[in-house]
Amino acid sequence: MLNLKLISGFMIATLTCASALAQYVWVDEKGNKQFSDTPPPASTPKNRIIKSQGLSTTRPAEANDAASASKDAVNAAQKPMTTSSRNEEFNKRRAEQAEKDKKATEEQQAAADKQKNCERARSYQKVLESGQRVATTDKNGERNYLTDAQREKEAADVKKALAGCQ
Repeated sequence: MLNLKLISGFMIATLTCASALAQYVWVDEKGNKQFSDTPPPASTPKNRIIKSQGLSTTRPAEANDAASASKDAVNAAQKPMTTSSRNEEFNKRRAEQAEKDKKATEEQQAAADKQKNCERARSYQKVLESGQRVATTDKNGERNYLTDAQREKEAADVKKALAGCQ
């Protein structure tokens, strides 16, 4: 008696579940497989309908290459990623991030160097404008003072250098 109830319950559950299966399967315009118990939209071409009301396939044997290509794309997208491909993608992302970080660090260093050079140029400009005597050392180690012409040339050079500063 218990077995009869158990068997009949199992059969009812199986039949109920079988009716809930999708009756229509088609590939939409984006290449995604759609499963539904309602027919696909009228705009769906016949060669993209994979399953229709219990038929295993309604796609003709001479289906066009575009439909086959979209089906291949769908199948490729559904395949799970392997561990090695995940590692490759991770390493690629990590290398890209390291490159971005290195580039950002180099840009910060270049900006700091530029700021430092601008400060030096401003300081030298103040010295040249103050009228103080400016001495330089030649290759023999002797001290030479700037003449007025040299001072004007140095001031013009400093002005050009400061043009790139803020």
